[in-house]
Amino acid sequence: MISWIQIISTWTIPVLIAFIPLYAFFRKIPVYESFIDGAKDGFQTAIGIIPHLVGMMTAISMFRASGAMDAMVGLVRPLLEGFGIPGEVLPLALLRPITGAGSLAFVTDLIKEQGPDSFVARIASTIQGSTDTTLYVLTVYFGAVGIRNSRYALKVGLFSDFIGFFAAVAACWLMFGLV
Repeated sequence: MISWIQIISTWTIPVLIAFIPLYAFFRKIPVYESFIDGAKDGFQTAIGIIPHLVGMMTAISMFRASGAMDAMVGLVRPLLEGFGIPGEVLPLALLRPITGAGSLAFVTDLIKEQGPDSFVARIASTIQGSTDTTLYVLTVYFGAVGIRNSRYALKVGLFSDFIGFFAAVAACWLMFGLV
């Protein structure tokens, strides 16, 4: 059974890469011209996203450099530790909705400090996998398509990150217990 799964996973992408142009060729679709048109659209999208990316990265840098993140962690840490949530993962709860690269760097540092099999590292890894970069997604994707009124997207996205944080902690408590 495992060998079939390995064969399928090995050949899926190459078969799709060969199948799509062949299918288009037999349907008389100009493959190369369609590819070039798509690349032009992608380039225009990238140019439109750059100001949003610069704004988001500037805001993230200002948030961290101002000490606001450290202040927020200092206020909430005693409360969460009272519920058995390690304070070391709290900055991740604040970073993850903002930046994927920054939160990944933070998780990497936690794993180096605590060890890969530590309870804190397991919680941090689970949080990294169960939450999303909500503000980044809203900034880039909504900016790319020109959506100005995000309505409930920010509230729902941040709420799902909040739930994802606590669900990750609960899952680690259930799976690993206090180590």
